[in-house]
Order: sequence, then structure tokens, then C-alpha cells
Amino acid sequence: MSKGFEVNPNAFINVSIKRGENMGNRLKTTVLLASLTAFLVFLGGLFGGETGMIFCFILSLVLNFFSYWYSDKIVLKLYKATPLTQSSKIYEIVQRLCSKRSLPTPKIYSIPSSALNAFATGRNPNNAAIAVTEGLEKALDDEELEGVLAHELSHIQNRDTLVSTIAASLAGAIMMIANMAKWAAIFGVGGGDRDDRPHPAVLLLTAFIAPLAALLIQMAISRSREYLADKTGAETTHNPHGLARALKKLSTQSALPAPAHTAHLFIMNPLTKSGVASLFSTHPPLEERIRRLESIRP
Repeated sequence: MSKGFEVNPNAFINVSIKRGENMGNRLKTTVLLASLTAFLVFLGGLFGGETGMIFCFILSLVLNFFSYWYSDKIVLKLYKATPLTQSSKIYEIVQRLCSKRSLPTPKIYSIPSSALNAFATGRNPNNAAIAVTEGLEKALDDEELEGVLAHELSHIQNRDTLVSTIAASLAGAIMMIANMAKWAAIFGVGGGDRDDRPHPAVLLLTAFIAPLAALLIQMAISRSREYLADKTGAETTHNPHGLARALKKLSTQSALPAPAHTAHLFIMNPLTKSGVASLFSTHPPLEERIRRLESIRP
């Protein structure tokens, strides 16, 4: 062994801890996605018997396939996003951050809105995109922009964009089926090929509980991924305070017209919520996100 070579045991410990955290997050996400799929199939069986189970299982496969290949294109078109020029300051920051993380540079889009917000989408790092509002580039300084963009790149690196899209598709299907089943239960329709179908009151209760359960599972997936993206982004920039300051600014002007099923994609909830409704937000509490960021040593 050469004399100039030294082994730092702390480096191995830190790498092991990070790998353990990533594996734990992946396992948690996998379990939650499996729970959504199982719940969808369970609803199909409850309301439509064996035929309903088969239908919902096939539906989940179709949704996953569709989400994998086309979700990014749909959401970008939904927000009228247009490609950002390479002369933009945001493009330069993204290229620099990608170089740090050894990531391919994603496509970058601009959303015509004065709101302060951004999101990432795409099925993998080689097929990813970041979209930022026009207001974001104007309102944030370089350190704050770097923090936001590092957060979005973390979502791409951790495959959160695909996970979140699949979760949203499954949760949306559960809510749709539950809504249909609610009316079927009211009018005494359903049960498929089963003679021992549940009492209409049970069906009706399940129809009301199912959307809430799906929302809670989707919320658990989204919140855990947001915390991880905040942390990974801060580690990339070595400046957690930049992202913390950006989140404070975004919280004052993040709202923009957005369908509820896409709200979880953004770095800050684009839907205006208060009171009890805020408890069911797909995003973690702002105060907790900032507290965690400020506790990170640069």
C-alpha cells in the first residue's frame, strides 16, 4: 500500500447510512404502491366479485403502462409548458448541478405563470424534464434557484417522478370506482357474480372510506419523497439555507390553477388549502421542511 493512501472509516459509515436510508425509502414506497394496487383489486372484488377483481387488476396494469410512457408529455401540455432557451440562467444552473450528480441534463420548460413553483417529470433520468414558472426565475436569487433546481433533480435521480405519477393514477382509479360504487350501492346494483355480496350499507360505507384511504396512501408516498428530495438537494448544493429561503418565498405565491391529481408533482402545493384541508395535503408542513433543512450542516 502506498504511503500517501489513507482510509477514512467515517466515509464508509456515511455511505452505508445513505444506502440504508435509500433502501428503506424504496421499500416503503414499494409497499405503499403495492397497497394501492391491492386496494384497487379489493374494491373490484367487493363491488364486482371475481370479474371485478380481474377488471381492476388489468386496469392497474394499463394505468401503470400508460403512466410510464405518456404521463410526462400530458402534464407538460396541461400547463402549456414551452422549452426554455439554453441562454437562460436556469439552464446554466441545471447543467452545473447535473455535472455534480453525474446526471444527464433533463429538458427544461417554462410555465407561463407569475406563481412561484416548479416540478419534475419523466420516467427515468434519461427521459426527464423540469418545468419552472416564469415568476420563479424572476423572484429568486441564484442560491435559491439552485436549491429549487437541485430539489427537482433529486426527484429525477430518485425516480420519484415515476413513482408519484403511478401513485396518482392508482389513487384516481380507486376514487373513480368508489364513486361509481357509491351510486350502485344506493340503487342496489352490483355484486357481480357473487351471491353473498355485502349489505348495501357496507358497500356504501366502503365507497366513502376508499377515497380517503387512497388519499392517505398517496400522501404518505409524496411526503416521504419530498423530505428525501429536500435532503438530497441540500447535499448537492452544500447550501441547505438556499432551499430553505426559497421555500419561504414560494409559500407566499405558489398557487396556480392545477388539477388536484397533479398537485403532488410541484415543489410546493399549488392548491390553496387551509384549516382541516391542509392536513390532507400531499406536501409536508412547510415549517417541518425548513426545520430539517436548517438542521443540515453544509
